[in-house]
This record gives sequence, C-alpha cells and structure tokens, in this order.
Amino acid sequence: MTQGQIIEGRGGLYTVRGEDKNVYVLRAKKKFRRQHMTPLVGDYVLFTPGEGEEHGWLEEILPRKSECLRPPVANITLLVLVVACAPAPDWLLIDKLLLGARMQGMDAVLAVNKCDLGLQAAQTAQRDYAQANVPVICVSAGTGEGLAELRAQMQGRTVCFAGQSGVGKSTLLNALLGLNLQTGDISRIERGKHTTRHASLIETDGLRVMDTPGFSLLEFEQVMDPVELMEYYPEFAPYQGCCRFQPCYHGSEPGCAVQQAMEAGAISPARVKRYRELLEKTRQLWRERYD
Repeated sequence: MTQGQIIEGRGGLYTVRGEDKNVYVLRAKKKFRRQHMTPLVGDYVLFTPGEGEEHGWLEEILPRKSECLRPPVANITLLVLVVACAPAPDWLLIDKLLLGARMQGMDAVLAVNKCDLGLQAAQTAQRDYAQANVPVICVSAGTGEGLAELRAQMQGRTVCFAGQSGVGKSTLLNALLGLNLQTGDISRIERGKHTTRHASLIETDGLRVMDTPGFSLLEFEQVMDPVELMEYYPEFAPYQGCCRFQPCYHGSEPGCAVQQAMEAGAISPARVKRYRELLEKTRQLWRERYD
C-alpha cells in the first residue's frame, strides 16, 4: 500500500496526492461506512493505486491531528484568523475560533489585514492578545506589508484561513499563494454566489492551504466542563490557584485573582469580558448536553 493525503473529495471519489507527488483517484472501501467514518479532505491515508483506467481504493485513514465539523476537513495545523479595520472586527468571533483551534491542538496566528488603511484594529489586537500567546501580524495584500512574515508562519503547516466576510481573505490568499484565483474560487461563501460544499487542499510554493466553502466560520465540538474553559486562556495561567475560592471560574466570584489582574491592567478587560460571555455559553451547553 501507498501513503498519501486526500486533496479533494467529490461524488464518492477521492483525489489523493501520494508521497511520490503523483495524483490518484480512489474509491473508499465499504468498511468505512460500517465504521461510521467518512474520509475528509486533509486525511492522511493508505491506498492501493488503480490499474489502467480503474480507480484505486482507500484502505486506511491514519489518525487525525485535528478535525473540523463544518467545513468537514482534517489535519489543519495552523488557523490564520483574519480581521481588518473595516468591517469592524468581531472579536468575540475571533475568540471563539481561537478557542476551537486550541481545543483541536492547532496553532493560531492573528493577521490584521488592510493595515495600510488604518492601524486601530492592529493596535486593539496587540493590546488584547499580548498575553494570549497569539502572534499578531500586520499585513496588506495591497502593499505586501507583512506577507513575508505570514508566509514564514505558514511554511510546513496545513493552513486554514477564517474570519468575517469582507476582511480580504481571498485577496490576501491570492497574494500569498501567487495565484490569480477568483474570489469565489477561494472563499465561495463570502458573497453568497456559490453553494458548492466541496473542499480542496491547494499546495504551491511550499504552502498548503485548505480552500473550503466555510472559510468565515469553522465549527468544532465545544461541549466541555465549564471549569476547563480557563485552560485555553494562557493569560490566566499565572493566577491559577490564587483565587479565594477553588475552583474559581473567573466569572463573578469574589476574590478572583483574574479580576484583580484585569483591574491592575495585567490582562485585557475586553478579553475577560468576552471570556465570561463564552463561559455562560459553555455552562448552557454543559447543562443541555443530554437533552
């Protein structure tokens, strides 16, 4: 058997790039259906190539490093979160995506696009995420600012871009990949002109990017014990065990060390406020997990 990675799936056929860099069209064996497993774009697989005009067969799906619910893709290792000065950044969305990425073991980078048009979004990002272990890169697809730094972050990783519509993800990707893709080709959901549900893995010049129909919003399974939410906030780590009550959810408890750190200016108040919004949502999902 040969090892490769699924770069596209359509109509029951899977296109796989083998370790030999050749491309193979394969069918999935029925055992995957019995195992309730669906091959996903990004999966590393073992396969048997076909002979002549015949399709080969997917034999095994290797363990996944990460998995998204929507769009259904696997093995993303870097999530690039894109914001811009306009439209106004949805920082709660960014925090949700960052949480999902960290739960999946992905790295994340915050790319502030259109920096040539204004620096307010970049200044907010640098302030709010200074203690959050998220690199903030100012970029401009128009001027080329920051593209080399972002490209360096992407090297050797399987990357997905996410963020609001209108922040310039498509233009940014075109500039990074050196391609002339139409907007609909790289982010079909942004303007509602396309309804395709297919994903594909683009590889060029050492960069590997997921082209998916759900670039704006990735969905992960996020039902967890609410007390675990704080573990995905690196800025809270120095205050672990310092609160008056244990466990402390860093919500509205008296004697909360995170609250004190926020009041002292050591943690972004905006990040804490959004954390508490997500904490309430996490509590709701936890209560409803068996409904």
